[in-house]
This record gives sequence, structure tokens and C-alpha cells, in this order.
Amino acid sequence: MISRSPDEPHRAATPLELFFDLCFVVAVAQAATQLHHAIGENHIGQGVLGFAMVFFAIWWAWVNFSWFASAYDNDDVAYRLTTLVQIAGALILAAGVPRAFSDGDYQLITLGYVVMRLAMVTQWLRVRRDDPPRRATATRFAAGIALVQLGWVLRLLLPPQWGIGSFLVLVVCELLVPIFAERGRPTRWHPHHIAERYSLFTLIVLGESVLAATVAIQAASGTGYTTALIWLAAAGLVIVFAMWWLYFDRSAHDLLTSFQRAYRWGYGHYFILASAAAVGAGLAVVADHDTHMSHVSGVVAAYAVAVPVAVYLLSLWLLQVCPHHRGLVVYAFPVTVVLVLLAPFTPAPIQVIAVLLAALVAVVVLAGSRPGPADAD
Repeated sequence: MISRSPDEPHRAATPLELFFDLCFVVAVAQAATQLHHAIGENHIGQGVLGFAMVFFAIWWAWVNFSWFASAYDNDDVAYRLTTLVQIAGALILAAGVPRAFSDGDYQLITLGYVVMRLAMVTQWLRVRRDDPPRRATATRFAAGIALVQLGWVLRLLLPPQWGIGSFLVLVVCELLVPIFAERGRPTRWHPHHIAERYSLFTLIVLGESVLAATVAIQAASGTGYTTALIWLAAAGLVIVFAMWWLYFDRSAHDLLTSFQRAYRWGYGHYFILASAAAVGAGLAVVADHDTHMSHVSGVVAAYAVAVPVAVYLLSLWLLQVCPHHRGLVVYAFPVTVVLVLLAPFTPAPIQVIAVLLAALVAVVVLAGSRPGPADAD
């Protein structure tokens, strides 16, 4: 397993990587569905916290695979089998999501997560054997990942009141493993490939939000479609279309010019991807409210859409808009975030959010995507 060249031309996602993404979206869909039900039943704090925790496990396993594949994908039999084990772990994790939300039982989720991560340990041990110049880097990755997995297993033995604190400690440890391991002789990931991988996963998560909202509206409609549901469906589509447009306004590969920028951009995508998934759950909550099937007020239901949209815009602004743009576009994003957060107090909040996002797209288009000065490290 020899390192691939970061200058390799025409580097694109492989069929195995696309299959990997599609299988991971099953877990994303489970998490979003449980968030929808938790908010609709007015268990907002529990639902948001559970979603954030479960989504971290999904996202972090995906991130580790994607960056590893960018540097070492040799597509041999061992590599394929190990990747399929990771997919199996993601499906185990997905199966444990409902139990985690309803009973706070994270045993099955932890099992699935550990399966995914130990498969990565196997991959790094192959690198340690086959790539002598980066043997120390691979050793640090394998040891770091294995130790943190031991921590996740031991966490199951802790009293419930230690659950959140221990989770945050282990999250920090997970995030520090690549920073620690990449010292000295770093891996050689491909900027264009990484940008494409993140783009594809964002695209799939946005598609999952459309599906989640569609299914919820269909279920809420009963025997006939009300005017409110029709307007909600139209506004929801505009919101997701606008989110897609804003993300794909310009490729981000030219931002990945150093490890410092790559860490900031790659880690920051947790908020982009999690919020994109949560938008579908929020639209489902609004559909339930419009058909009197939820236990929350109209303002709370509207905030189930407004908050993830605002997080998405703010994250996108920090990671991709500010480095690429200057002038009106840079100011338009935070102004839109403020207006989106005020929209739930209007008579038609989802439609107002849709109009605001459409206006933001218009600003970006009129600005012509003129490049701005690169941000300084």
C-alpha cells in the first residue's frame, strides 16, 4: 500500500467510495428521523444532543476513511474487504440509533463505531508495513485510533451522569489523533479528490433531507393535500435548492493549500453536514405541526428549520465564502443568518426563509463569484 501522488491528474471518486457514501447515508437518515420525532414530541434538548453525538460518530468515521483513501487507495482485495467491513459497522451503528434516542442506550452504536474504526487500524498497519517513509506516521495513527476505541468501550461502563463529559473528552481525543499522527512525515492526500469527496457527501445529505421532508409531508397529508402542506413543500424545495447552489458556487480545492487550512476546512464540515441533515428533520416537524400531529408551538417548529439553516449558512460563510469572495457577498451571508433566525416570528416562516435564501443566491450570482484574496494562515 504505497502513497498515491497528490498531483495525480483526473483523480476522481471511485465506485467503492460512492457506495461507501450511500451506505453511510442510511445512518444519517436514521439520526435525522429520530431528531424529527424528538423535536415533535417536545424533547428538544435530548433530541438535539443525541443527534449531535450520533452524527459525530457517522461523520468522523467517514472523514477518516475519505482522507485515508485520498492518500492510499490502491483498490486491491484487502482494501476493498476492509472498506466493506467499515460499511457493515456503519449499518450496525444505524441499527442502534433508535435505541440511543429512546433509551439512551449507546451499546450498539458504540459497537458499530468501533468496528469502523478498528478497520481503519488495519488499513494503517498495512501502510506501516508497505510505506517505510511514513512508517512512524502510520504507527501513530494505528495506536491513537486503537487507544481511543478502548476509551469508547470503557465509556459504556461509566455512570450515566458522566456520559456527556466523557463523550466530549473522547471527541477531543479523536480530533487530536490526526494532528498528532501527521507530525514529521505527513500523508499525501489529493486536494481535488478531497474537495470532490466532501462535495459528494454534502450532495447526498442534501438529497436525504429532500427525501425526509417528502416522506413526512406525504405521511402528514392523509387523504388529501392541504394548501399549507403544498406551500411547505414548495418552500422546502427552494430552501434545499438554495443550500445546494450556495455550497457548489465554487470548488474548494484551492483552499486546501496547507495542513492547517485542511484541518480547519475538513473539521468545520461537521457543522455543514449535520445542519444539512437537520433541515430535513425540521421540515418534517413543520409538516407535523401544520397537520396538528406535533406537541410543539409554531415558533418552535419553525426554529427546527431556521436554526439548522442558519448554522449551515454561517459555517459555509466561514469555510468557503470569506476565502473566495469580497464585498457584498461577504456581508450578505451574516445578514441573511440574522433574518433567518427572526423568520419564525413571521406569519409564514418557512416561506420567508425560502425567499431569504433565494435572495442570497441572487446576490451570489450577481456578484459573479469574483475571487477574493486568500485568507492568511
